[in-house]
Amino acid sequence: MTTTVSVVQQLRTLLGPRLVLPGEPHYEQTRRVWNSMHDRRPALIARCTTAAEVSQVLRHLRTANLPVTVRGGGHNVAGAAVADDAGMVDLSLMREVTVDPAAGLAHAQGGALLRDLDAATTPHGLACPAGVVSHTGLGGLALGGGYGWLARKWGLTCDHIVAAEVVLADGSVVVSDDTEHPDLLWALRGGGGNFGVVTRFTLRLRPVEPILLHTGVYGLDEAAHALAAYAEFAENQTNDLHAVGAAKIAGEQSWLPDELRGRPVLYLTAAWLGEAERGPNAIESLPSAARPAARLDRVLSYAELQALGDHSEPHGNRYYTKSCYLTDLDAVSVPQIVEAAADITSPLSSIDFEFLRGAISSVPDEDSAFPRRDAPYILTASAQWTRPEEDDHHIGWTRRTVDRLSDRHFGGAYVNYLQDEPGDRVLEVYGEPLYRRLAEVKRRYDPDNVLRHNQNVTPATRY
Repeated sequence: MTTTVSVVQQLRTLLGPRLVLPGEPHYEQTRRVWNSMHDRRPALIARCTTAAEVSQVLRHLRTANLPVTVRGGGHNVAGAAVADDAGMVDLSLMREVTVDPAAGLAHAQGGALLRDLDAATTPHGLACPAGVVSHTGLGGLALGGGYGWLARKWGLTCDHIVAAEVVLADGSVVVSDDTEHPDLLWALRGGGGNFGVVTRFTLRLRPVEPILLHTGVYGLDEAAHALAAYAEFAENQTNDLHAVGAAKIAGEQSWLPDELRGRPVLYLTAAWLGEAERGPNAIESLPSAARPAARLDRVLSYAELQALGDHSEPHGNRYYTKSCYLTDLDAVSVPQIVEAAADITSPLSSIDFEFLRGAISSVPDEDSAFPRRDAPYILTASAQWTRPEEDDHHIGWTRRTVDRLSDRHFGGAYVNYLQDEPGDRVLEVYGEPLYRRLAEVKRRYDPDNVLRHNQNVTPATRY
């Protein structure tokens, strides 16, 4: 068997200074990921710039029997991009995005961030539905689903994957689309991403106009009434409106009343994505039903909307996330959300929720591997803090928040938010029929389970 030393020599010849090893000047910076809870030390980091390089790196790592991880944006809450003593295939230099506006398509390299995609598409009045923090990696988000502002109107990010260039675990390079390797394309659309290394996405684009955004803030004494109004409002809107909520500690923004700053509050936000003249009337029924203590109304470009959450989720903090789908917001779940907000343990943490369905639920199951499309609501308890000695305190709050809502769980969870669950949790997320099909795809394209350091679907040996 080839030794690690000889593999390092081969990779040095292939990559030059883009092979980063422990002790070298850029190693400490390059190995770090968004969530600083994951302080892991890979044996080597191979910073690739082409699919051909990714292919060679995978072949060398397998020859040396080194575990393999893949880094796109490095934003996964579970830190899946990095593992101790593994070889990291780093795509972070592969961020080019090109747009064919006439065809309504974007071609994005596997290391692209959402901000790279938005910067390329919005000058053409186009966008691909994606997440809500622009420094998120496109690859990880899309392969696990991709909720965001445009999801009710147009569907998930994974629904917009038209084709993908994929380096398989054995180093071979394939292009997957509706005619070539369609089973692989199906799995890439929401199946969690451990079927190959995607080095290029071809994405369908949608037209976007300036967006009317309304945000209202409520003290916790008014939160129960506001949540009931939100549910009535959100569940009866067309797909041109997307409404979200967050319970968190109010900041120091100038538009907030002094008496709410630094206290747990409820934010309700509605984004109008349709014809501009209809927006104000469509949105106004929410603040009319539950009058906020303060409100902020503005018109934003899609790129500006996408960047709104960037400051609240910086690189280098500690994060722990639990999510669940909810059947409804009712007399049982609403008090539990309010109590969890009152108990919040960090000024950086939040409870985020949104009504789903719309275009998300209209995609036929056979078109993608994404599960639970009919879920009414998603709720996410996101703890964020900076001091390692506080880990247990904030993790405990996150778990309690989701557990206290167990009577209203719809079932399953969002695979992109799985963090430290046992292996059979992935089976629970997808359900046995869907998981069985994913496992067959895994058996075909990665039978040795080389790509396993994420929310892993294992080969179908038990079936």
